[in-house]
Amino acid sequence: MNQLQQLQQFSTIVADTGDIASIQRLQPQDATTNPSLILKAATQDEYAHIIAKGLEDSKHLPTQAQRLQGAIEAVSVGFGLEILKVVPGLVSTEVDARASFDMRATLEQARRLIKRYQEAGIDRERVLVKIASTWEGIQAARLLEQEGIHCNLTLLFNFAQAQACAEGGVTLISPFVGRILDWYKKSTGQDYSAETDPGVLSVKRIYDYYKACDYQTVVMAASFRNIGEINALAGCDKLTISPALLDALASNQEQLTRQLSPTEGQLSMRLSPLSEKEFRWQLNEDAMATEKLAEGIRAFAADLRTLEQKIETLCNTGQLRKMGT
Repeated sequence: MNQLQQLQQFSTIVADTGDIASIQRLQPQDATTNPSLILKAATQDEYAHIIAKGLEDSKHLPTQAQRLQGAIEAVSVGFGLEILKVVPGLVSTEVDARASFDMRATLEQARRLIKRYQEAGIDRERVLVKIASTWEGIQAARLLEQEGIHCNLTLLFNFAQAQACAEGGVTLISPFVGRILDWYKKSTGQDYSAETDPGVLSVKRIYDYYKACDYQTVVMAASFRNIGEINALAGCDKLTISPALLDALASNQEQLTRQLSPTEGQLSMRLSPLSEKEFRWQLNEDAMATEKLAEGIRAFAADLRTLEQKIETLCNTGQLRKMGT
């Protein structure tokens, strides 16, 4: 077997892309999206119908701001609906990154996204609402989970974020392996092997703690830079991987060994619950996590604004009709 096939014996494979053609080709169990991936996909002609339908579905709203927000949400769900036609499992759809520090806005948008999926005939059990792992985001997820809306907490770089997510009963977390590595390489000027990769070590610590304490939150490692990082986390609950790295794994015939197992690392004691003050202090003390969380939110927000500009241009120039609506 190639390494992708071997990896599938240990971990659930998730495609990290908004490109539906790639998902059809790679046939993962689940798929994740974010504003950056949707923006990239939305510039391709084959997905123009998703943009057009999002615009059409939102044109009845009373103000321009509401129409734009409605169109963005409709487009995000539109990509999710297309993805769900080709994956047997779940899709993750992200809330507006600009609501990362606004619990109420996060709650309201998450509920609207789930409502759109349900109106399209999709059971909420097949959707994860993707939220940044800020304190406000985690507390919003805690409430959403109590309502039966499942959440994927993203932009996770720090153990305190993971602890708070588990304590909040979050369905799934996405610790960002590669972005942690990026920060340390830039900060220290060093190269790291898969065994010493700080992103890999961070995920291993979280995984072992969750299993030792019997937390049900799923660990889905994300943001990989090379297949060495992926192989070092073989056995993690889920791995969300870009099409390029999935292809690299599929073309590699080397033997792969399971690295993470729920039966190992059972020595940890459950920590005392984190207060908001303790969470913010631990995050503040971690320069890498503080910087990468802020950078990630800014980047997603910037791509969302670019997508909004694309949609506004289509509305203002009357190109909606040309796109087949």
